[in-house]
Amino acid sequence: MLSLFFARRYFFSPASRSVIHSISGLSVVAVAVPVAAMIVLLSVFNGFETLAKANCSAFDADLTLTPRQGRTFDAEGIDTARLARVSGIEAFAFVLEQSALLEHEGRQATATVRGVDDRYGEVFPLREAVVSGYPDVRVGDLERLVLGQSMAYMLGIRSLADADVALYAVRRGSFSSLLPMANYTRRSLPVGGVFAIDLDTERTYVLVSLRAAQALFAHPGRVSALCVRLASDADPAAVRQEVETVAGPDFEVRTRYEMRASFYRIMTYEKWGIFFIALLVLVVASFSVVGALAMLIVDKRDDIATLAALGADRSLVRAVFRAEGLLICGVGALAGVVLGVGATLGQQYFGWIEIPAETFLVDSYPVEFRIADLGVVVAAFALVACVLSDITVRGMIRKTDRL
Repeated sequence: MLSLFFARRYFFSPASRSVIHSISGLSVVAVAVPVAAMIVLLSVFNGFETLAKANCSAFDADLTLTPRQGRTFDAEGIDTARLARVSGIEAFAFVLEQSALLEHEGRQATATVRGVDDRYGEVFPLREAVVSGYPDVRVGDLERLVLGQSMAYMLGIRSLADADVALYAVRRGSFSSLLPMANYTRRSLPVGGVFAIDLDTERTYVLVSLRAAQALFAHPGRVSALCVRLASDADPAAVRQEVETVAGPDFEVRTRYEMRASFYRIMTYEKWGIFFIALLVLVVASFSVVGALAMLIVDKRDDIATLAALGADRSLVRAVFRAEGLLICGVGALAGVVLGVGATLGQQYFGWIEIPAETFLVDSYPVEFRIADLGVVVAAFALVACVLSDITVRGMIRKTDRL
């Protein structure tokens, strides 16, 4: 194409050493840095999103069955034999959750006590998260407590050798203002293990056996949810439909992401909010291309007159300088993509930038490069470059010009 030939000559000509070409080089840098920053920012959000999902998976099942009415239901009301025959289900476990007060040597904290049955370890990979002791909440007839590392610090537990924690739950059906302690059910359990996942989870959940939770909360034979783990090749939508059929209309089946829908929605909003802020920075930086292109058009007035004398019309002249603007943006975008993708992949696979915190879950800042984000960044910048180049060329080369 003739216009691209002229634009390439203007941009890459070795004989050109004018101030205008220096400005064009700076425009390339001004475009490359925001493009690289956008790729890095989106990859950082992807990394933290993946880390958050991985941490939540320790306490959020692939599918969770809960009653539509009330907080608990009779465990015998679920046909577990039929449920076990559903294709795609690898394991399931009953849980009972309710808030309680924890006390150890005068220190108190509130937590969500989760009573779990013997199959809980088949559904949740808790054993991998235990950093001290054992993940088992019951050994024979011995009941034990498994709590988070942050909760252990809050309660002043430094050793599992002699750590008993008292659990207080509100007694249902009666209240006495004269005897406040009579309003609570108390149970003392030794700490058998400590897990480390993330700060919020460690402060929220405490694990006991299902039998101990039913006794503490006065819910004999009742549970609050059925947690299901799916096979790696299972279709969640299909399995969910079959589980709903087995459970009946009185139960609701939700996926892991539906259980924390607001959390993931906020993360998505934050990610694309940062994207549009970075895009605005990129638009502002792209005005350097406008300046460089305008100065180039002024500088090449003689060349424009020569092209007009040779028979070039206004559309061809505009196409030449429009291609010049797109060439500056394209070279800058390419440099930014190489820089951004290179930095992201380097951090993702080699962990160049480390997190100076021994208690964090990862040693380096988590990033995850996704080709879809690269496509969005390139498409958004291509639109900005086309619009700015066209507006600049049309403004500088008007219909009143003699061509």
